This record gives sequence, C-alpha cells and structure tokens, in this order.
Amino acid sequence: MNTLQVISLTLLSVLAASAQVIMPGRCPQTGVQEDFDTARYLGKWLEIQRLPHTFQRGECCTATYSLQSPGVVGVLNSELLSDDTISSINGSATAKDPSEPAKLQVSFFENAPPAPYWVLSTDYDNYSLVYSCTDLGVLHFDFAWILSREPTLSEETLEELHGILSSMGVSVHKLLITDQSEATCSSMSL
Repeated sequence: MNTLQVISLTLLSVLAASAQVIMPGRCPQTGVQEDFDTARYLGKWLEIQRLPHTFQRGECCTATYSLQSPGVVGVLNSELLSDDTISSINGSATAKDPSEPAKLQVSFFENAPPAPYWVLSTDYDNYSLVYSCTDLGVLHFDFAWILSREPTLSEETLEELHGILSSMGVSVHKLLITDQSEATCSSMSL
C-alpha cells in the first residue's frame, strides 16, 4: 500500500466515523433550477430532510435568505441543539457565474473557501432541493437538503425530490428527517 492509499484510507475512516456521506469518484454533474429567481427564493426555509454531516446536529433547522447587496445573498442558518440552546451562523452566498444563478457559492468563515450551494429544484413557495459536493478526486462528500416554507412536505413532493437525488447517485436512504414539530421548535420562533 502506497502513502497516498494509506492517507486516503485514514481520511476515509475518520470521516466515515463522523457520519459524513462519502462516495467513490468525483462529484456528479447535474442540472440546476432553470431561470432561478433569487428574489423569489429569499425568506425563511425550514429543513425537512438532510444528509448527515459534521457541522449540523440539531433539530428545527432553518435557513433565512436576505438580499445583502446586489448579487450577494445573506444567509442565516439556525438550529435547536439538544441542550435547548439555539445555534446560529451568518454567511453570504453569491453566484460564481451570473449566467447560472442557481449555482451559488456560500461562505461562513472569512478565510475558508466557499462551498457550493446548488438549487436543483424549487417552486419558491413550497419546496427547495439543495445539493452540495466536495470533491477529493477519488472520493467525494455529498450534502443535500430538502427545504420547505412549512414544517412538512407532501409524500408526493418528497418522492419527486428523492428521485432527483437518486438519479445523481445520492444515497437517499441516508437522509435524516428533521423535527419541525411545534412542540419541539416553539423556542425557535422567539
């Protein structure tokens, strides 16, 4: 086993233990929402399902988007942690290429590289399907979020969005359901 294989295997073991979704090969190429309208996308979205990852562990997760300046979307992500505290992080998102406005780059930390935030599908009023991928050459990390303007989505809509993810090779069986119940999330609206 060469050094690169040992490093890759070690990295894979550490990341697998942290519940990331790691897949072989490079990130899939996929289409995004046609004629994406940033202004219609702004506002509050509630997370319905997500792939597991290390930077988000709570329930009642929300993402609120606002126009910061022309071409820059403000991002406020919040979640309710198991100790009943609310954790929030601010960031910003911009379209790398104005001809593809649904392919955003989001940043939360000043010196960290931005991450892809691709809106694969949305009707702006009910649901949004967001995908991100980190390419490591021989492996990639999948990130996906199913969002809604309301605390639930119909099974029909979920099946449609799962179909889009499945067609890209995303492991939909690994999606976690986010608790958006009023009983759990009432402190998030304060």
